[in-house]
Order: sequence, then C-alpha cells, then structure tokens
Amino acid sequence: MESVPYLCGNRLYFVSIMKKTKLLKYITFGSAALITVVLMIATIIEKFYGSSYVREYIYGARPMIILWLLLAHCTVFYMVRSGVHKRFVTFMLHISFAVILFGAYVTWKWGVQGKVHLREGEEVQCFVATNGEECRFPFVITLRDFELQYYDGTFAPMDYISNIEIVDGEERIKGKVSMNNILSHRNYRLYQAGYDRDGKGVTLAISHDPYGIGITYTGYALLLFSMLAFFVEPKSRFRALLRHPALKKVATVALFIVGSVSALSAAEKMPQTLPREVAAEFGKLHIYYNDRICPLQTLAKDFTTKLYGKPTYRGLSAEQVLTGWFFFYDDWKREPMIKIKGGEIKRLLDIDGNYARLTDFASSTDGYKLASALRGEGVENRRNAESANEKFNLVSMLCMGHLLKIYPYRNSEGVVTWYSLADKLPAEVPYEQWLFIGRSMNLVAERIMTKKYDEVVSIVDKIGNYQVKEAGDNLPPSWRMRAEQIYNRANLNRPLAMACMTLGILFFLIFCLSSSLRKGEGKWLNTLLAAGLGVVLLYLTLQIALRWIVSDHIPLSNGFETMQFMSWCSALIALCAMRKFRMALPFGYLLCGFTLLVAMMGEASPRITQLMPVLQSPLLSIHVVVIMIAYSLLAFAMLNGVTALILHYTKRDSKAEVEYLQVVSNIMLYPAVFLLAMGIFVGAVWANISWGRYWGWDPKEVWALITMLVYSAALHASSLSWFRRPIFFHTFTIIAFLTVLITYFGVNFLLGGMHSYA
Repeated sequence: MESVPYLCGNRLYFVSIMKKTKLLKYITFGSAALITVVLMIATIIEKFYGSSYVREYIYGARPMIILWLLLAHCTVFYMVRSGVHKRFVTFMLHISFAVILFGAYVTWKWGVQGKVHLREGEEVQCFVATNGEECRFPFVITLRDFELQYYDGTFAPMDYISNIEIVDGEERIKGKVSMNNILSHRNYRLYQAGYDRDGKGVTLAISHDPYGIGITYTGYALLLFSMLAFFVEPKSRFRALLRHPALKKVATVALFIVGSVSALSAAEKMPQTLPREVAAEFGKLHIYYNDRICPLQTLAKDFTTKLYGKPTYRGLSAEQVLTGWFFFYDDWKREPMIKIKGGEIKRLLDIDGNYARLTDFASSTDGYKLASALRGEGVENRRNAESANEKFNLVSMLCMGHLLKIYPYRNSEGVVTWYSLADKLPAEVPYEQWLFIGRSMNLVAERIMTKKYDEVVSIVDKIGNYQVKEAGDNLPPSWRMRAEQIYNRANLNRPLAMACMTLGILFFLIFCLSSSLRKGEGKWLNTLLAAGLGVVLLYLTLQIALRWIVSDHIPLSNGFETMQFMSWCSALIALCAMRKFRMALPFGYLLCGFTLLVAMMGEASPRITQLMPVLQSPLLSIHVVVIMIAYSLLAFAMLNGVTALILHYTKRDSKAEVEYLQVVSNIMLYPAVFLLAMGIFVGAVWANISWGRYWGWDPKEVWALITMLVYSAALHASSLSWFRRPIFFHTFTIIAFLTVLITYFGVNFLLGGMHSYA
C-alpha cells in the first residue's frame, strides 16, 4: 500500500514532463511556421514598399529578432526534453543552426556596416554607417590608385582594383581591394563597392564585425560536419529508410513508346540568300559582339532566334538568314519572319498570324505603327510593343552595318578597338587601312550580285587575315572558336525538350495504368529507356562542356545555364536511381524535358557573355550546383507524390505502392534539404566575401530559406505525426514544391532583387 502514492506521484511527474515537452514542441514548430509565414508576407510587402522598409520594420525589427531567438532556445530545450541530445549527430545538426542564429544576432547587435568614399591621394579616417552616423577608423586610409581591368580585346570589365595604403601609428600597410578580394585590418573589412566615372575615386563598403562572422562561420562548419556525419551514421533515419522493407516488396515497370513527328515543307517562294557553304565562310569571321570576341556565326544565330524564335528559318542556316538580310534587303523586308506577341500589336501592324514583315511596321499614311503603343499606359501592351520595336531596330542596325563590328584597329598605345563599316574611324587610321575597311564589304556585295562566289570567299578570307594581323594576340584561340562553332551547330535543346517531355508524360501515364504488372516484364524496354536517357545525358554533358570552353568559366551564371544544368542533374539522378526506383526513368525524362523547355522559354536567345567580376568566384559554382541538385531531388519527390495520389484514387489495393513511394521520397528529401541548406550557406559565405555581408534579405535568399524551412518539416515525422501518414505526406510534397517554383521563377519574374538574373 505504501508504494501506491509513490507510483501515483511518479506518474504525475511523468505526465507533467510530457505536457511540458508537448508545449515545447508546439512553441518550437509554431514559431518556425510563424517565421515562415512572416517571411512570405515580407517579400510581397517589399514589392510595394521597397527593401529598406521591410529590413527596418520586419527583418530587423525587435519582434522578429525575438521570434528567431525563441525558435533557437525552444529547439534546444525540446531536443533535450525529447531525448534527441542522446543522438549526437542529430543533436549537433540542430545546434549548428542555433550557433548560426546566435552569430547573426551578434552581428545585428554589435556589427557595423557602412561606406567610405576615397579620392586618389586623399587621407580619410571616417566612414558613414548604414544608419547615417559618422564613425571613425582607428587608422588612416588612402587610395593610391584605381585600376579597371578588361577582358582581352574587349571593353567588358573583368575586375575593379583599388590599391590602398593604411597608416596605423608607425605601421604602413599596402593592400589591394577588388571583387572577391577583401582587405582586412583590425577587424575592419574593406570591399569594392563602386568607382567614380573619372577613375580617380572609389567607394568601399565597410564591415566591422569582430565576433559575429567567426561565430557564424563556426556554425557553418559545424553544419557541414553534421550533415556529412548524418549520412554515414548507422542509426540515422536516412540509413533506416534505405533498409525499409517497402523497398523490397514493390517493383514497378515503365513501358517504352516512341512517337513519330512529321514535318511539312513550305511551298512559298524562298527569299534570295547565299549558298550555305558561302554563308558559312562569313560565320567563321571574328566579330566584337556582346562585349566579347566570337565567331560571326554566334551573332547570326542570336539574330535569327531573336527575330524568328528559332535558330533556323525555312531550312536556311542562321548565317544564310543574316547575310540574306544584309545583302538582299529588298527581298527579305517582305519576308514574314518577325515574331510578334500580343493581339493589340498584331492589330496595329495589321497582320493575321504570328509573324510580321519589316514593311508591316510603317506606312505612308500612319508612319511608324508602333509609336502609339510605345507611349501607351498598358504594361503588357507596352512590353509587347517594345519587344517588336527591338526586333525592328535590330534589323535596321544590321542592314545599316552597325552590328557588324568585324574590323579591329590597334592604336599607337596598343589598344584594339573594333569598328563596323558604318562607324567613323579615328583620323590616325592609315589611308590603306581606312580604304580596306570602307571598301571590302562593298566589293563582297558586288561579287555577290554577279554570283562570283569564289571571289566572295577570297575577300572574306582577306578580312579574316586582316583581323589576325591587327588583333592577333587579343583574339580567342582557334580551338575555342571551333568549339563555339560546334556548340552553335549542335544546339538541339528545343526538339530534345519536346521529345523528353512527350516521352516522360507517356511513361508516367503508362506506369500509373500498369503498376500491377509483374516484376521482370518489359525489362528490355527499361534498358532501352535507360539507354535513351543516357544519350540525353551525354548530349547535355557535351553542351555544358562546350559552353564552358567557349565562355572560359563554369556555365552556371544565368537562368539558361542553371536550367540546363538542372536538366543534366535530373538525367543523372534518374539513371543512378533506376535500379531501386524504376519510376525514376520517366521522371528523369519529364524533368529533363521540362527544365530544358523552361531554359528555352526563359531566354529565347541564350547568349554567352563575359562573367561579371562579382561572379568570378569558385563559390558560385558550388552554390549553384548543390542548389540545382536539391531542386532536382525535390522535383522527383513532387512527381512521386502525384503518382501516389493517382494510384490511391484509381486503384483499390494501392497501399503498398503508396507506402513504397513515401519511403523513396523520404530518402530523396534528406539529401535535398541538406544540399539546399549547404547551398544557402555557401552563398552566404560568397556574399560576405564579395559584399561584406552574408545575408542581405534579398527576395531569392528569403524564398530559398522559406523552401528549406517548409521541407525540413517533413524530416521531423517523429515529432509531427501527420508526416507519417502517406497521403498527407505525398500531398505535402506536391504543395511544398510551389516554394521551389516561387524561389526560382516567381522571384525572377515578379519580386525581382539581386538574384533575378538567375
């Protein structure tokens, strides 16, 4: 009898602990959810009130800081209460986020950021902080000189270099500040932020954060170590999922179906143009285009794609189209090949289809037909009018010769400048050289009119020899020129995208209808399907490699390149996962086609450009690669969810398949969320090196964080029982993918920000 009160008391104590643990759980996950919602709302408010407003009244406001601190403290207490602290790796993984948040708090509380303007030879000891206050350096800083470096043979900036001298008592320190290269002294970090037009002054960003950066970087290092250890820890949930019995019970088969597409040839009269092989000789010439030196073939391809929406026209090569417009203008101005968007613009130009002639843009009575639309107030109407007007001006610039900057001239100082036949040449150009530049293209036109194509090729060769003689050391290597020509000719992204999308949808639908087929049936078809995806992967590898060679940097600097890389990731992941997850093959085709299609839609003319100075960092490649892999894995999980819901609502006995797909998605989510976290924090380190702050609350930064927070909820199934229910879990993966779409596309097209180029 004496033991009863003891047992009752023990039970009461146990219930009290359970209640406290439950309360901590609600506060922890509730605060995380509240932070996520606030971040979403803040990005929308920023669109209307500006960045400074949301930074002051939302991101940097005391209630938001308290909310972050509440999340960090409750997370630690909840892990201790629930026994997670006994699992060292998992505990340290969560602790690393608490350390990162603490570092951010120290930076917010005691860090100082600002800017200082320097003129050559001027001694400065004060800078202006972001709050407007004037602060003093504990030393004197002087700008010795500023240097603007260009890519060879171009006027595209490669780097901005400020040579600085710091006088600290008896000590004199000489250093250099450039993009991705900071100068640090006594915990003051100097970054390149801008320069004066005359090149005699610069603006440097200042960051004084002696403790916050170190704490934050410690958190990053701890996070990386914990994530790597998590995947090799025998008792982690990820390793348990790999041993899940559902992976051995269910097998699926995807069938291979090939569709045929027929093409119709146009019976209309073709415009005059040069023979393909003669036009190709023009394509081999060097040209100064888009702030770099490249084959004229590249301009021809961009020109044709810009006007027509495709790199070829009615079977004619891009070089034939470009030279056709230039040498047979009267014929081509009546050719309906200028793609027009918007019904109102089509009405103004008085055209029935989607393509206009150059002659449609003006009339003797109405003048330039787009003039009223360009002045209009309708945003969509004006955007379409500006697009059509840009194409009209592009044709005008070509036909007048302004686009064809194919004549280099080296002045007495050794600086090479490229001119077109329409440009005014410097007075010091020798008469023979002036005559060659002014007359060579006229001679070409005369030989074309008499169809003496051998002489045309001979004159083009002379222009090429002139280019080598005048700008030889500034020209790209011949192997790089050949690589670019191969890249231009081998660009099959559009038909490949359509083929992959079509096959992926077919495979996906057939799988859903034939999920009850026995294991082993159609094995040879799966092999054929995998071989086809392997060919796609090889093609994308070649495309990325060629673009890398041509641009001389890893091709991950714009939307087209990142989407192409995500397509490559999708194909690779599908091939790697096909043995344990055969549905990966149709998913691979579907994602590969979708991302390629988005790449082509997002940038009708994917130009290769010189890399901006701030992007010349190896951290850029790591940042983009890991995030694109994460997005690919999340896309696979989303398609898994769609498949599971279709099976659930169309098949009676689908419990095993739905459970199997849940296990597969969970296996994908762990590396996806971890890679996303790694990508975010690598980007933060890159930003700190380049701009002096590792987090700037840019909309894309915020939405990447939102995506990580949303998906991380699914990794806490032990605490959130909803995620143990297969149908809820699959529905979540579908809805959660909206955050990925907003992060990549919504920010670019709606919210803007520094990352909108990618």
